[in-house]
Amino acid sequence: MIRILLVFLLVSLSIVVAPAQSVYQPSAENLAARKAFQDDKFGLFIHWGVYSLLADGEWIMNQRQIPAKDYEKLPTFFNPVDFNAKEWVSMAKNAGMKYITITSKHHDGFAMYDSKVSDYDIVDRTPYKKDVLKMLADECQAQGIKLFFYHSHLDWHHPDYYPRGRTGQKTGRPESGDFEKYLTYMDTQLTELLTNYGPIAGIWFDGWWDQSADDAGHVGKTAPANKNGIDWKLDRTYSLIHKLQPAALIGNNHHVAPFPGEDFQMFEKDLPGSKSTGFNEAQTIGQLPLETCETMNGSWGFNIKDNRYKSTKDLVHYLVKAAGHNANFLLNVGPMPNGKVQPEFVKSLAEIGQWMQKNGETIYGTRGGPVEARNWGVTTAKGNKVYVHILDWADRQLTLPALPGKVSAARLFADKSPVKITQSAEGVVLTMAAPPAADMLDTIIELDMAPATAKK
Repeated sequence: MIRILLVFLLVSLSIVVAPAQSVYQPSAENLAARKAFQDDKFGLFIHWGVYSLLADGEWIMNQRQIPAKDYEKLPTFFNPVDFNAKEWVSMAKNAGMKYITITSKHHDGFAMYDSKVSDYDIVDRTPYKKDVLKMLADECQAQGIKLFFYHSHLDWHHPDYYPRGRTGQKTGRPESGDFEKYLTYMDTQLTELLTNYGPIAGIWFDGWWDQSADDAGHVGKTAPANKNGIDWKLDRTYSLIHKLQPAALIGNNHHVAPFPGEDFQMFEKDLPGSKSTGFNEAQTIGQLPLETCETMNGSWGFNIKDNRYKSTKDLVHYLVKAAGHNANFLLNVGPMPNGKVQPEFVKSLAEIGQWMQKNGETIYGTRGGPVEARNWGVTTAKGNKVYVHILDWADRQLTLPALPGKVSAARLFADKSPVKITQSAEGVVLTMAAPPAADMLDTIIELDMAPATAKK
């Protein structure tokens, strides 16, 4: 306990004196990391914690209104002896993914790494006694995969997370607390993650909607509106992250426009601008790199009853559409409590990897193409190439609107067979030798353009 208090005091002091970044100027390393992030296009999301034992998703503490003293029994049963960092990273790499984002702490407050500021973590509270994030970080470095940490603003366990938000109200905590102490605790854990695990590609926050009067609205320029009058001190937290690792990217799933200090913008279970989920009506597309995240069934955390598996075709289409919307695709798995990823997910990821091996050139390093998304598909662009991704079209001919430049040649990407071009001021007509095959996941036509039309 004395060691924990000393570490907390020392790290907290460094947080207090950290300079603020009221006018955020991203470093050269950060700007380079943003571009590389956009080029990577495809990542693996991992929601894993002691909640996997109950096999009903990551929100089960709140949904079943489990008191904290009872929830604390879960770690004593958590022993993921089949966890293999090399298998996880290899699975992601073989799927064509370039980065992994994993939960370091979810809303239940349990740390999936060896935290020194608290003993409520996988090393101190479970029979497993090992730091899975350290093993994963080492393996990511060994295989050349970037690593992001998801870290929850919310905490249904910490006594100083007070006033209570809209969730986690039935966990039996005293109706008192010091929110400033909680924020210092959160920043201390972030300091641990950004100090002890090598180069970290970024921090993925999951929003403060629990404490907000609604999902929209700003107070000033740096703080979210809050029904309880709470200041999240985002400026201080973001400054700390950028100070510790200047290249680390910050994103926050708050469903509104980006705040100063954020480096990429995410869209939960939605393509940028689509507003199909019902909780992001106030979200506008900013100027930062974009990312959309989605599940492989209907759950983020392991759910033994959830068999709503998306097909490989559906997942490839989501990846392609994300790229066409100038966004990355972060695809989620919720590992089982033994440390294995369920076979349905492994199979789908392997099949996506086979598709990416053949067609990744039309995704990696691209930006959204010159033709906005249509019912038939999307376009991506890179250099002097435009890739027309035909996802739902049954005819030999496809008409595109007028393009900013002349098309000098067109061919099917798969076999390089020529595609006839008819170009005028009104648009471009592409005529294929045969209509797209019904069993094709994506019929891709490669256009040579002069000049280049890729977005900067």
